[in-house]
Amino acid sequence: MSQFLSMFTSAGPQAFSQMACQVAPYFSSINPLVSELRAGSATVQVPFRREITNHLGTVHAIAMCNAAELAAGMMTDVSIPAGARWIPKGMTVEYLAKAKSDVTAVANGEGLDWQTEGDKIVPVDIHDTEGKKVFTARITMNVKLS
Repeated sequence: MSQFLSMFTSAGPQAFSQMACQVAPYFSSINPLVSELRAGSATVQVPFRREITNHLGTVHAIAMCNAAELAAGMMTDVSIPAGARWIPKGMTVEYLAKAKSDVTAVANGEGLDWQTEGDKIVPVDIHDTEGKKVFTARITMNVKLS
C-alpha cells in the first residue's frame, strides 16, 4: 500500500488533507478536502471562498487547475507500483462554465496501465454543486519504475 493511501486510511480525509498541504504548501491556497482516495480514483472538494475568486466573482481558473493537479497527483501516487516515482509533465485544460459554488474535482485513472512506465494521461473533471461540469483537464504524469 502506498504511503499516501496508508495515511489517508489511518488519518481520515480532514487530517490527511491538512498533511498534504504541509507536504505541498501551495495547495493550501484552495483549502482542499481529499474526500476519496483509492487506486484509480481521487476526489478533491474545494469550498467557494472569496480568496479563490476572479474579477467576475467566480472560482479562478488557476484554483481549478490546483484542484485538478492535486486530485491527479494523489490518484497517481496510490495507483503506481511500490517504489515507482511520478511527476506532472503537462496539463491541458478547458474552462467550460463559470463556477459560482463549491467545486469537486474527480481524477479517474481506472483505464490506465499503471504497471508500466512512461507518460500517463490522467483525466480530471470538475463539477459545481449542481453537478454541472465547469472544467476538464488532461494531466500528463510521467511514471518511472524502480
